[in-house]
Amino acid sequence: MRGLNGKKVWITGAGAGIGWATAQRFQEEGAVLTLIDRVLPPETAQVFPHATLIEADLTDNHAYTHLANHLQNGIDVLINNAGITRDAQLKKMEMADWQAVIDINLTAVFRLSQLVAEPMCAQGSGCILNAASVVAHYGNFGQANYVASKAGVIGMTKTLARELGRFNVRVNAVAPGFIETAMVAKIPEKVLAGLREKPPLKRMGQPHEIAAAYAFLASEDASYISGATLNVDGGLVF
Repeated sequence: MRGLNGKKVWITGAGAGIGWATAQRFQEEGAVLTLIDRVLPPETAQVFPHATLIEADLTDNHAYTHLANHLQNGIDVLINNAGITRDAQLKKMEMADWQAVIDINLTAVFRLSQLVAEPMCAQGSGCILNAASVVAHYGNFGQANYVASKAGVIGMTKTLARELGRFNVRVNAVAPGFIETAMVAKIPEKVLAGLREKPPLKRMGQPHEIAAAYAFLASEDASYISGATLNVDGGLVF
């Protein structure tokens, strides 16, 4: 992709799944990485020898003070990829499960975007990419908290694009469909078979396919795209 070599890129939720694949893709593109997760795997330093590694709990106020110190090194791209699920039907969902999902999937996106907005606006360029989900478009049984968080991300993405555009800061979201990750591996095989049949492409997506979407949106090839949500879902929603 054009324009990614040497770019300073922060990725949250970088320790597994889509975040890990995204880190690999941006490393291949020559980006300077800062990888953030609550816990990073022991092999992270070996796989990403030139990256800055930060273990931080994005629900902790102190984490943002720590992250702010790293802004002295500059930032060009923020990828708000961190996300969790705490599924339960409405009548059974505990308030703690609602709040945990909102805190990571939505509030952390806001706080990190707010953190990087000032330096990006000051330098007259930047790119914020947010993890949404196709379920934000149609809802999903037992996921009131998750769907609400991802629908909120889409709305926030549009708003931030309007606010930051005059500073040449682009804001977009990527909405994955059913992607084969460790999180999905916990689903019973019978259910997985049904998920594979839903998209017109008749398969689940791979983490590297979401990473490719992030790389495109961060690149100069997407220089006139802002406020958009890119569905990467095998044709599930259109």
